[in-house]
Amino acid sequence: MEANIKFIGKIDSILTALEECPLQESENAPAAMITIYPEFITGIRHITEGTDLLLFTWLHQANRTVLTCQPRNNPAAPLTGVFSTRSPDRPNPIGMHEVKVLAVSPDGVICVSGLEALDQTPVVDIKPVIRK
Repeated sequence: MEANIKFIGKIDSILTALEECPLQESENAPAAMITIYPEFITGIRHITEGTDLLLFTWLHQANRTVLTCQPRNNPAAPLTGVFSTRSPDRPNPIGMHEVKVLAVSPDGVICVSGLEALDQTPVVDIKPVIRK
């Protein structure tokens, strides 16, 4: 089986180094912009200010050989299987971020609330948050 991922956009953020990134968006992550590539702009139609989104990213600086880690970079924590953590280092470094839309421009730029992703991180997909 073959899989191909098309990046639909990129993150524009003030975060430029891994050391600057909070571990989660709820830990003082800065607002950021998602620039959607022109061929995908039609796909963001009906995304509006105030919408909660799940943003999926490709964590391009991740170590793809990691199978165990110490949760939250805590050296006192036991080694834990990476699939039971939110570590960015993993075989397929897909990031998942819950954000709130602050603004959307007609040219495909979505301003979002706290996002713990590096500048130029590729965007894989966007989905609405569905709350029950």
